[in-house]
Amino acid sequence: ELLHPMAADYLGDLLSWAAIGARTTESQIHREMVSGLPLPVGFKNGTDGSIGVACDAMGAAIHPHTHLGMDEHGHSALLQTAGNPDTHLVLRGGHDGPNYDAASVQRSAAALEAKGCNPRLIVDCSHANSGKDPLRQPAVLQDLLQQRTQGQTAIAGVMLESHLHDGRQGQEKPLQYGLSITDGCLGWDKTRSELCAIK
Repeated sequence: ELLHPMAADYLGDLLSWAAIGARTTESQIHREMVSGLPLPVGFKNGTDGSIGVACDAMGAAIHPHTHLGMDEHGHSALLQTAGNPDTHLVLRGGHDGPNYDAASVQRSAAALEAKGCNPRLIVDCSHANSGKDPLRQPAVLQDLLQQRTQGQTAIAGVMLESHLHDGRQGQEKPLQYGLSITDGCLGWDKTRSELCAIK
């Protein structure tokens, strides 16, 4: 997830996919940055659960822009972008709860198509879709896999928040190695088990 636009100038050539978070999807600076990235980018739905801001972001990022950024020498420069045709929605739930269920996915895909946006989407199994409980991510994943087997082709992929150990920790010392200090994560053993079970 590209939280700070300058990070893309340092990391862009190492990335094959990126996301823009729910709180930054509305940011014009992030939309301009995405318009110059040579990789697919997912815009998360707003924290209220609506997909309108993500649709607007996709519409903005597909067009060329001129914006302040960093050139190949690390200097501030006015950059010109060509536009990014490879954007899509990431469903992550909202204040009113999850939006990974079959009805929500169908509604979102239809709304995207009606606005002329890419109807394929990725679903984030974490955040509001898991009620911020990392150990609920496998149940969300299983629901999404069932939707796919029942013919829902709008789901192009899923996101799991994973680290070496389950849960999260504060920043008090000493820190435990392999335990997230940001969002709660699914530990690697459970992640591997879920991934290996996918047929």
